[in-house]
Amino acid sequence: MFGAVVVGIGIAGSVRIRDLLNPLQSSPSESLKLQGFVSRRDLGQYNGVKQISLEEALQSNEVNAAFICTDNQNHEQSIRSFLEAGKHVLVEYPMALSAQAAHELWQLAEQKGKVLHVEHIELLTEEFKQLKKEVEGKELVEGVLHFTGGPLDEQKSGFPSFSGIARVSWLVDLFGSLAVTSARIEENIEEKYCKLTAHFTTTRNRPLTWIEERGPGSKREKKVKFTFKSGILDTLPPAPRAAVGPFMQDQNLFARKLLGQVSKEELAAEKKRIAHCIDLAEKIKRHCQH
Repeated sequence: MFGAVVVGIGIAGSVRIRDLLNPLQSSPSESLKLQGFVSRRDLGQYNGVKQISLEEALQSNEVNAAFICTDNQNHEQSIRSFLEAGKHVLVEYPMALSAQAAHELWQLAEQKGKVLHVEHIELLTEEFKQLKKEVEGKELVEGVLHFTGGPLDEQKSGFPSFSGIARVSWLVDLFGSLAVTSARIEENIEEKYCKLTAHFTTTRNRPLTWIEERGPGSKREKKVKFTFKSGILDTLPPAPRAAVGPFMQDQNLFARKLLGQVSKEELAAEKKRIAHCIDLAEKIKRHCQH
């Protein structure tokens, strides 16, 4: 059994607590035992789970793993603290707000011999799985992925290429390695409006555009327009209801890693994708700043 602690009780932290308390029967998640949660707020307990201090979580021999569900700006320090304390870590994306920090954290995890798992839910939704089936085997001519949503506090969430890294992950998982050709950002701080436009090319020199647009009253949705030699895909395919939610799927994968049930090849491929996405986010940020 691996004792686990959840750090941060927002929407994601609450879901993590729910899933840790109710693991799927006969799944790897049954090897995880929730020992408590850490929060800046004084809650005492949540869903029958006791609150413990950060120091207690770091020092306790009963805590083997931490689920980091805090603001993006706190991810790096939280990961570093738990790895240095000899704990395994599951963290929400983005794992850090700079490529350098992310690579340093991977190195630290390797030095400590601990699992550093970056959340996968962006690739585990039925919506994405259906899109991937739709795209598979087709030859891309050009494509656009346009995300809209409500405003974010950049101080807490990071530059839009990092806070929106789930969309970069979609494009990389669908079309392979990408190169950033240009990027720009339009902002109206008073109106809390922000629009990031990034242009990529695939290894076959096909153009892809990612637009991340946020502002008050904006509906949270994704629009696609992928042109293939065989036709155009301009609506996300309908997705069935998932039998197992993406957070639980992600938790099972983390537990499999702790149990040594994921091959070195799978781990290397996953790390390569995550590192590539973080590097792209960094390059986009630099383009926008220059």
